[in-house]
Amino acid sequence: MTLKTCFLGATVLIAVLAGRHAGAGESTWQVAERVEVETVPSWFPVGFSLLTHGQRQYVAYYDAEHRMTVGVRRPGQRQWQTVKLDSKVGWDSHNGVTMGMDGNGDLHVSGNMHGVPLIYFRSEIPGDVMTLKRLPMTGRNENRCTYPHFLHDAAGRLVFHYRDGGSGNGRRYYNVYDRSSRTWSRLLDRPLFEGQGKRNAYPIGPVAGPGRRFHVFWVWRDTPDCATNNNLSYARSPDLVRWESAAGEPVDLPMVLGTRGLIVDPVPSGGGMINGGARLVFDSQDRPMIAYHKSDEEGNMQLYVARFAGGSWMRRVITTWDKPVKFSGRGAMPFIGIRISTPRRVGGMVWMIGYRHRDYGSGTVAFDERTLEPVTSRIEPLPRELPKELEQPELRFAGIGVRRAEDLGGPGDPNVRYVLKWDALSANYDRKRTGLLPPPAMLRVYKLVRDTEGQ
Repeated sequence: MTLKTCFLGATVLIAVLAGRHAGAGESTWQVAERVEVETVPSWFPVGFSLLTHGQRQYVAYYDAEHRMTVGVRRPGQRQWQTVKLDSKVGWDSHNGVTMGMDGNGDLHVSGNMHGVPLIYFRSEIPGDVMTLKRLPMTGRNENRCTYPHFLHDAAGRLVFHYRDGGSGNGRRYYNVYDRSSRTWSRLLDRPLFEGQGKRNAYPIGPVAGPGRRFHVFWVWRDTPDCATNNNLSYARSPDLVRWESAAGEPVDLPMVLGTRGLIVDPVPSGGGMINGGARLVFDSQDRPMIAYHKSDEEGNMQLYVARFAGGSWMRRVITTWDKPVKFSGRGAMPFIGIRISTPRRVGGMVWMIGYRHRDYGSGTVAFDERTLEPVTSRIEPLPRELPKELEQPELRFAGIGVRRAEDLGGPGDPNVRYVLKWDALSANYDRKRTGLLPPPAMLRVYKLVRDTEGQ
């Protein structure tokens, strides 16, 4: 028997059959293959991407000279064919590189952007990274781009979205690709979010979820200071064009702070939320649940869970900490003092959230799906989601940690999974580091197979 949660976390497997099963120190996945790609910068973190599509696997990254690089291989082969693109990253951790695949089999690559003109490449021949060519998209609102992301809509069309503008004053635009004409146009004739010159949205998603819907949740930010994140919000859509609240009420675009029915928790600016710090899962009835952190009325940092039910968002605090966590700053932030993992269902109606707290260390808290109230009874530890090797850095250097990227595509086999792994220091506010630096890290692709005997 297998229990599964959806997005933004990983699949959770609970062993209930007879025979050998994974314990707290074991993983439900085993390493079947390690394939080296190339050495990459370890002196700052920046996002890389992996995409498996049919009989080809692609990887996009920055090499040790900071050059944007794309490689391709056939699964099972150890050699990569790579191309160095006309783009070189500095020290900005916002400037990750990502990929998408259209219905013709052409590869699309975008990245190295933080408030700069659009950087985008498309292959001229399907599957051939050597033919990647730098191109515009629509030619509109492409001068101050950040946060590129590819996805597919309900019809399978390739969609690209990005922020135009700066932190505290930006708009999110959505483009759709026509595989016949090989051209981009606006999916939406207006931005999805509008800060009205006073703020901008920091969304996670849209992601495909239950009910054939796309789900997005976000915080608003008033200024470039991350302490000004506020008002956790949520919306959903069947097609990325028509949007509605959790209650199913249609909403007009663009969505603004005052749009009715979208706020999950009206957390004020300075209320202890960080953009990218919330996590979305779906409960046993496919209802969205959002876990997040914020300061309580006394100023102490706490963990919360929210779910829409009975016409409104029900919110519950699940910790009783008595320490504040104050943070502020611009640029890519290092550890702010609090971080949570995606909730994982541990059996029945009980869910577990992992945390890291600067005063309380690392641990887990559990809550009941029905009431969202904390569970204080002893919970058996879950198996590791990944093998220990993928959680431990290879380099021995103070501050080094593991970076991973999940496969944006897939091998088509539920018992096979690919993960990209490398080592890097934590963020440094997008500034160049001085002094002794670690050596370059080896970027590797890991093929994992499910440990079916251990279930």
